[in-house]
Amino acid sequence: MNDSRKVAVKNNKSSNPDLITGAPGSHPIGTGIGAAAGGAAAGAAIGTVAGPAGTIAGAAVGAIVGGLAGKGVAEAVNPTVEDAYWRENHRLQTYANGRAYDDYGPAYRNGYEGYAQFGSNGRNFAEREAELRKRYEATKPKLAWTEGRFASQAAWQRIEEQRLAAASR
Repeated sequence: MNDSRKVAVKNNKSSNPDLITGAPGSHPIGTGIGAAAGGAAAGAAIGTVAGPAGTIAGAAVGAIVGGLAGKGVAEAVNPTVEDAYWRENHRLQTYANGRAYDDYGPAYRNGYEGYAQFGSNGRNFAEREAELRKRYEATKPKLAWTEGRFASQAAWQRIEEQRLAAASR
């Protein structure tokens, strides 16, 4: 990629550019979550058999593997694509009740980002609902959780269904 193209991609925030390389499709949150949540703990547990040094080495290797897994899940959840999908299809949802997409946007985002963070480890929406609600309410949305919940769950389920369909191929 030539230098002017790299600059254009890096400056186009809708392409989720990597902060260092400028490459489109960066998902640092998913990478970090995968490293912290699953990989480091699993690696440390495996390394413990070899003693304290094994625990440290196992955690480091596990963090790298977990980071790559988290990055894979996050890349499967493209916020630009999801936002466009829900912006286009929001009015067709029964819970929309004639309200604008912008009222529900934070709830959709909470659902697909929540799946990227929690759903890949086998958890379902109901198991993570309390945490999702807390995150949603922290954004100071226009809608109460009781209204936004349906949009959040729909966005979560859309990603889950896509992943299940891809896995069965």
